[in-house]
Amino acid sequence: MSLPKTILASSAVAKTCYYMPRTRDFFLNLLRKAATLSHLTQLQAQLIHHSLLLSDISITTKLTHKFFDFNATLHARALFFSVPKPDLFLFNVLIKGFSTNNKPLSAISLFTHLRKSTRLKPDDYSYAFVVSAAASLGDARIGGILHGKAIIDGFGLDLFVGSALVDLYFKIWRENLAIKVFDRLPQIDTVLYNTMISGFVKNSCFEDSVRVFGDMVLGNGPRFDLTTVIAVLPAVAELQELKLGMQILCLAIKCGFYSHVSLLTGLISLFSKCGEVEIARLLFGEIRKKDLISCNAMISGFTCNGETEDSVRLFKELLSSGERVSSSTIVGLIPVYYPFGHSYLCNCIHGFCVKLGIVSHSSVSTALTTVYCRLNEMIFARQLFDESSEKTLASWNAMISGCTQNGLTDAAISLFQTMQKNNVNPNPVTVTSILSACAQIGALSLGEWVHSLIKSNRFESNVYVSTALIDMYAKCGSITVARELFDLMPEKNEVTWNAMISGYGLHGHGQEALKLFYDMLSSSVKPTGLTFLSVLYACSHAGLVKEGDGIFHTMVHDFGFEPLAEHYACMVDILGRAGQLKKALEFIKAMPVEPGPPVWGALLGACMIHKDTNLAHVASEKLFELDPENIGYYVLMSNIYSVERKYPQAASVRQVAKKKRLAKTPGCTLIEIGQVPHVFTSGDQSHPQSKAIYAELDKLTGKMTEAGFQTETTTVLHDLEEEEKELTMKVHSEKLAIAFGLISSEPGAEIRIIKNLRVCLDCHNWTKFLSKITERVIVVRDANRFHHFKDGLCSCGDYW
Repeated sequence: MSLPKTILASSAVAKTCYYMPRTRDFFLNLLRKAATLSHLTQLQAQLIHHSLLLSDISITTKLTHKFFDFNATLHARALFFSVPKPDLFLFNVLIKGFSTNNKPLSAISLFTHLRKSTRLKPDDYSYAFVVSAAASLGDARIGGILHGKAIIDGFGLDLFVGSALVDLYFKIWRENLAIKVFDRLPQIDTVLYNTMISGFVKNSCFEDSVRVFGDMVLGNGPRFDLTTVIAVLPAVAELQELKLGMQILCLAIKCGFYSHVSLLTGLISLFSKCGEVEIARLLFGEIRKKDLISCNAMISGFTCNGETEDSVRLFKELLSSGERVSSSTIVGLIPVYYPFGHSYLCNCIHGFCVKLGIVSHSSVSTALTTVYCRLNEMIFARQLFDESSEKTLASWNAMISGCTQNGLTDAAISLFQTMQKNNVNPNPVTVTSILSACAQIGALSLGEWVHSLIKSNRFESNVYVSTALIDMYAKCGSITVARELFDLMPEKNEVTWNAMISGYGLHGHGQEALKLFYDMLSSSVKPTGLTFLSVLYACSHAGLVKEGDGIFHTMVHDFGFEPLAEHYACMVDILGRAGQLKKALEFIKAMPVEPGPPVWGALLGACMIHKDTNLAHVASEKLFELDPENIGYYVLMSNIYSVERKYPQAASVRQVAKKKRLAKTPGCTLIEIGQVPHVFTSGDQSHPQSKAIYAELDKLTGKMTEAGFQTETTTVLHDLEEEEKELTMKVHSEKLAIAFGLISSEPGAEIRIIKNLRVCLDCHNWTKFLSKITERVIVVRDANRFHHFKDGLCSCGDYW
C-alpha cells in the first residue's frame, strides 16, 4: 500500500525547506553547539563520512580541543594519531589538553615525540604547556630538563614560558628558582606578578607575597587587578596583619572591586583569621546572593574563632535550604583550631561524612585525621588514614605531624619511611615534622639523612625547613652545625632566632645565647615571649644572675610583655641555682600573680642543689597542695631528705606517694649505633649483648675505683647496705647505654646518649671519670640540658 500523494508532496517540501548543505561552516556550527560526548562522536562520524575530518586540519584541531573539554583524552589521542601530518598547532592543543586533563606524562611524552621524531620545532606555547604539565606532575628533574631545553631553543626569556616556569618552581617548592626566573625576564605583566603573589602564598612565603603586592600598588610593577587583590588576601590572613587587611578593604572599595563575591569571600577569610569574626559577619551580610563558597568561608571563619554554635547553625541553614554541601563545607565545619571539648561534634561530623559518602575525600579525611590527632585520639586518626583510598601528600603530613606532636616518634618515622617507599615526594611541611621527631628522640643519623634529602630537593631556602634543621641539630647535640646553618640563612624569622638561642641554652652556652639575643634586637626581627624565655633559660643554666635579671626587666619594661608562669619560674631558677634562695623566695612573694607549680618546682629544685631542707619543706607543701598527682615533687623531696640523712622523713614522703598510687616515670636511655636505636632501663638485662655490657661495666668499675672514683649513694634510702646501694647505682640506664656504646663503636669515637630524666649526681660523676680513663667524648642529653664530657670535665661545670 502506497502513501497518499499529498503526504509525499508535503514530505518533499519539508525536505526542501529543512535540508542544509553539509558544508564546513555547518559542521563548525554543530561543533560549537555540541553539549555531550555522544554529540561529538556522532559529529566525528559525519565528518568522516563527508571526508572533512582528515582533509581539514582546522576542523580536526577544533574537534580534538572539544574532546578535551569533555575529558575524553582517549578520543582526542586516537584522533590525533589518525592525522598523517599534524601541524604544530595541533601538537600544542594535544599537549595542553593532556596537561589540563591530569595526564602530565602523556603531555611530556608527546612533547618529546614532537622534538625528536618530527621536523617541527616547538614554540613558546609548546614549552609553556609542557612546563605546566611538569608542574602538575611535581617532578623537579623533568622541570629542570625542560627549563634547559627552553633556554637552548631560545625561549628562556619568553614571558609566556617564563610565567609557566615560575609556576612550576613554586609548585615544587623551589621559590628561590622561581625568583631567579622572574628577575631575569625582560618583560613582565600582571599575570606574572599574580603568579608570583599566589606562588609565594602556596610556599608559605607570606611576607614576600605582600611585598610583591606592595610593589604593584606603589607603581613599581604592572597595574594590579581584581585577581591580584584576591591572590594576596591569604598571605595577609596568615600574617594576621589586621591593619593591612583594612587598607586592602579600602583599596578594593576605591577601585570598584568591593561588590565582587570572590573578593568579599577572601576578605571574610582574612578577617576571620585575624580574629575579627564580627567584621567577617558584616561582610558576609553584604553578599546579596550567597553562594556555597562564601557560606563555606563564613562557616570556616566561625569555626576558627571558636564560634562553634554559629558555625553549626549556618551549616544547618545550608542543609535546610536544599543546598548540596561540598567537602570544603565539611572541612570548614570541623573544629581543627578549637577541638577540645568538641569530641562529640567531631564524631557527629565523621558519621555525617560516612552517611554522605564523602569521608573518603582526601580533604575531609585529612581534616578529620588532624582534629583526632589534636584530641590525641590516635586510634581514630590512624584508622581514617589507613582506610583512605587516596593518600595525598596533605594526608601523609597530617598523620606524621600528629604522631610527632603526640610523642609517637617511632610511628612518625615509620610513616615517613613508608611514604618514601610509596614514592610520595615530601614537601617542606613533611620534612619539618620529621625533623621535629628526630629532635625529640635525638636521632642524629636519621636527621642527617633527612638533611641530605632536603639538599637533594633544594628545600634549604625555606625558612621553616632551615629553622627545623637548626632545632634538630641543636637538640641532637651538634650545636656547632646548628650555628653554621643559622649563619648561612639569608633571612631569619623570630622562630629561627628562638631556635638558635634555645639551642645555646640547652648546651649551657649562656654568653653565646645572650650575644645572639642582642644581635636579634639589632636586626629587624622583634623578640617574642618565647625569645625571652629561651634567654632566661640560658642564663639559668650558665649562672648568669645579673644578666638574667636585666633580661627580665627589659622584657617587662622595654617591650611590655606580661610574664607567664614559665618566665617567673626561670627567674626563680636563676636565683635558686646561684644559691640566692632567700632572694628567690622574696621574688615569689613579690609576684603580682599567684605562683603556680612551675615556680615552686623551680625553688624545690634549687633547694635540692643547695641542701636547704627547711625551704624545701615550704616549697613541697605548696606543690603537694597545687599539684598533688605529680610524683616528681615527692621523689625530689625524698631525695632532699636522704641527702640530709633524714631517712625517716624520706621514707614518709615516699609512703605518701605510694598510698596515692603515684608511679615514678621509669628512667630510660637511648643510644644510636649504626642508625639503629637501642633503649635501656635501669637493671636492664633484655638486650642481646647484656653479658658483654655487664662485663664491660665490671671492667670499667675496677679501673675507676683504682683511679679514685667513689659511688655517690646519698640519695638512696637508708634501709639498704652500702654495697647494695652501690649495686643499685651501678645499673642505671645511662651507664648500661654508655657501656654498650663503648663495646659497639670504634676506639675514640664520640658517644651520644639521651635520657628521659635528669641525670643523677652519681652518673654525672661516673661519666666524668669515664671520659678521662677511656679518652672518649661523651655527650649526654637529659631532661634539662646537654652535658659534654671530656677529659674528666663536664661542659656544665657541675652546674645543672
